[in-house]
Amino acid sequence: MEKSGVQDSKSPSELIDGRIAELGDWRGEMLGRLRALIKEADPDVTEEWKWRGVPVWEDAGMICTGETYKAVVKLTFAKGAALPDPSRLFNSSLEGNTRRAIDFREGDKIDEEALKALVRAAAALNRSKAKR
Repeated sequence: MEKSGVQDSKSPSELIDGRIAELGDWRGEMLGRLRALIKEADPDVTEEWKWRGVPVWEDAGMICTGETYKAVVKLTFAKGAALPDPSRLFNSSLEGNTRRAIDFREGDKIDEEALKALVRAAAALNRSKAKR
């Protein structure tokens, strides 16, 4: 574990790079690929590092978080319940009124176009609420 001062001097993007590298397995590869797709979908996205180690992507508000667990990489969309999901990507946290998540397991294929559409829809929703 890095000492606090060293971690504090790194940018959120550098901390996310570090997380991907430290995982060193399929989860790091998956998180890296999901990150790249988020950035492709929304070139204006900013990266944050919150809650002692959770990658967060924002554009006019939170789009999603990227959490890593033993068996899944979870993308949790802050306002997922309000987003159209015609490809039915959301497969976790379905019972809540606000958030929705996608659990990716080892070997899962990513529906890249559907994921990018969700990211763009989340950013658009954030921007529409920010203008009010």
